[in-house]
Amino acid sequence: MKKLFPLFSVILFLSGCYSYREYPVEYDYSYHGKFKKYKSFAFLENSSPVIDTTVSHVVIEDIIKSRLQTQGYNYKLEKPNLLVSYKVYYDSLNFRGYDQPDIESWSKYSKESEEYSPRKYDLRKGTLLIQLYDRKQERSVWQGYATGVYGNIYFNNERQLKIAVRSILDRYQFLAEDFMENKEFVLKDKPINN
Repeated sequence: MKKLFPLFSVILFLSGCYSYREYPVEYDYSYHGKFKKYKSFAFLENSSPVIDTTVSHVVIEDIIKSRLQTQGYNYKLEKPNLLVSYKVYYDSLNFRGYDQPDIESWSKYSKESEEYSPRKYDLRKGTLLIQLYDRKQERSVWQGYATGVYGNIYFNNERQLKIAVRSILDRYQFLAEDFMENKEFVLKDKPINN
């Protein structure tokens, strides 16, 4: 029994190191967003690196770029529809968001005249915020945030950073305009255009 206790302790410790960490994720959006009309994106030029190392900066941008391209958006430096920005807040903060219908439900009836119901969030240390701006409207149309990303033992852990960014982007499920119509599918080695 005495020999099993150290082995059990090591197994418990290792399982904690490799566990999937979920972050509290919230998002809100502008009722003026044209979510079904966007086709392209670029990163906002003044997006500052998240932490002092360029590795995290590159990791975050790569994940965002990969996810949006998977959803049919083109990465385009000249006149993109959406500008992407992100930032980490190292201290806890009071943040204003909104109580809103689920974005997919809202997009079915899309009323720009909908009223915002403000809500205050007390976000923990290490909140990662990702924002999408409509370049033509010059306004933020969507923002998602995961709290606690850098406020614990996972600080500077690339795997956990990837999970946090993906968790946020899971809340933005719109495909680029005409993405499925322009997609070519292959069936039995023959291309089929939709």
